[in-house]
Amino acid sequence: MIYLNEKVPNKINSIEFSDLYIVTDFDRTITVGPSSASWSILAKSNLVAKEYAIERQELYDYYRPIEIDLSLDFETKSKLMIEWWEKHLELFIKYQIPEEIINTAAKDFSVMDFRSGAKEFLEKMHDRNVPVIIISAGIGNFIQQFLTNNNCYFDNIYIVSNFIKFKNGIAAGMEKNIIHALNKNEVSLPKKITDKTAEYNKIILLGDSLADIKMVSDDKRNNTIRVGFLEENVEQSLESFKNEFDIVCTNNTSFNELSKVLNFDNK
Repeated sequence: MIYLNEKVPNKINSIEFSDLYIVTDFDRTITVGPSSASWSILAKSNLVAKEYAIERQELYDYYRPIEIDLSLDFETKSKLMIEWWEKHLELFIKYQIPEEIINTAAKDFSVMDFRSGAKEFLEKMHDRNVPVIIISAGIGNFIQQFLTNNNCYFDNIYIVSNFIKFKNGIAAGMEKNIIHALNKNEVSLPKKITDKTAEYNKIILLGDSLADIKMVSDDKRNNTIRVGFLEENVEQSLESFKNEFDIVCTNNTSFNELSKVLNFDNK
């Protein structure tokens, strides 16, 4: 089901592909709600020690409810998200995960699926020369390989995420500062991206959490259509999502349905 803010139609009517760029989350936004997140790919690949998979699941079971708990204040939740990401990264190092295994796991995406219509959406944005910036708290190595495997890692797509760095072929940390679910507003986009988007005035933001609205700064709010995919705790979170997003999509809304609402089929 799709819920629209009453001001959305006017914003939609003003959209032209020549003046538009997309800022989007990846896990449970580009991918379907029940799909595995990129952080879980290794654990489900059967390429790593069972102990790693067990410890990774224990972290998920503890921290995921915190991540989606709307009652926690931002500062408390942010500290706990950093703690979660760092502990998971420590597992990579503890179990000396080789680059070869990560690359092999990245090529098997049986546990990750596009949200219906998402691939076609990305193809259309490429055909219309619309920049797509993926800001993800997931693992960039897997996201990049997933798009490559599906023949849609186009030259208009930019990935800003957690890329694993290696030392002597073994996971040794992240290439830059950790991006987690709540600090996307602190992400510094590479100059090649900011230069590319400087000429565009309209933005569509896509995310699956309230924190994702921070991917676009408040000073661009009037030029942004915020789209929220709500798949967990729907009843408890719906009003909060409706207050923050211009369009709220539930029940694994497809990109085909969203495109109709955005009137993309007629552009």
